[in-house]
Amino acid sequence: MKALSVFSGGLDSILAAEIIRRLGIEVQAIFFETPFFTAAKAKETADAVNLPIRIVDITRRHLEVVKKPMHGYGGNMNPCIDCHALMFRIAGEMMNEEGAGFIITGEVLGQRPMSQNRGSLSVVEKQSGMGGFILRPLSAKLLPVTIPEEKGWIKREDLMDFSGRSRRPQMELAKRLNITRYPSPAGGCLLTEEVFSRRLKDLMSLNPLFEMREIELLKTGRHFRISPRTKVVVGRKEEENDAIALLAKEEDLLLSTPSVPGPDVLVTGEITTAVEELAASITASYSDAGTGKTLVNIKSGGRDRLITATGQEKESFRRYMI
Repeated sequence: MKALSVFSGGLDSILAAEIIRRLGIEVQAIFFETPFFTAAKAKETADAVNLPIRIVDITRRHLEVVKKPMHGYGGNMNPCIDCHALMFRIAGEMMNEEGAGFIITGEVLGQRPMSQNRGSLSVVEKQSGMGGFILRPLSAKLLPVTIPEEKGWIKREDLMDFSGRSRRPQMELAKRLNITRYPSPAGGCLLTEEVFSRRLKDLMSLNPLFEMREIELLKTGRHFRISPRTKVVVGRKEEENDAIALLAKEEDLLLSTPSVPGPDVLVTGEITTAVEELAASITASYSDAGTGKTLVNIKSGGRDRLITATGQEKESFRRYMI
């Protein structure tokens, strides 16, 4: 017998997999990756407990959920219920290919008020089409009997009855199972973050046909909405400058200050003379030149040219900031 684990890389998903493995059932971890949550932590923790893991990119299907979730968003742009349903639906599609009989997850009843209450878990099962095949080992004794239990693959007494937001039961179980390496609880999903969500909402409302590089840009720098069709991204440190430069396209403007330390600044969308002048002033203002004059290099269409720009107080650009 084999189970697919919808695996996040956190302690709960590690424990769920280990409970099932100790019953003599093979477990294959699956991490569903998108630009909003990446696999690095999950791969590291799976390797630490010798759990085989597959990384599956679900970006295309997940973006459709993010744009129009049936059950709405959480505190920010996180469509948790629809997202979980999509993951279980895809895991269900993979069951035959993997030779698996059911799906497990580390979800704990009541741990997250929106997506892990009884009603939400029931909605997820129904929407995913995998009702009865989803086993939650950490809370199974508090939830309806699943198909793996009905068929005798799993005994209910071997499962847990955890509920609520306390991490103590999981930590005590980890100690009993001799699991010592696991990450601290953390978000991990960019859609739960306020600033990123604000930027994504701005992008989706003004450019519904956005490119993937525009989502990558949301992860870095300061963002300024100059007009409905023009955006400026300002690097805050060297790594962000490098990322911005790599994401620049030939038709964009890429600005920098060659004579003083400063940011790389990317201008995308509709570019006019007024936009160029404003972007040059922003570039100077966020450089070491401050409110003084400095040379600004403008690269576009494979060509470089220099202009002189005068910086302003950064507060004057506040109205543009996303």
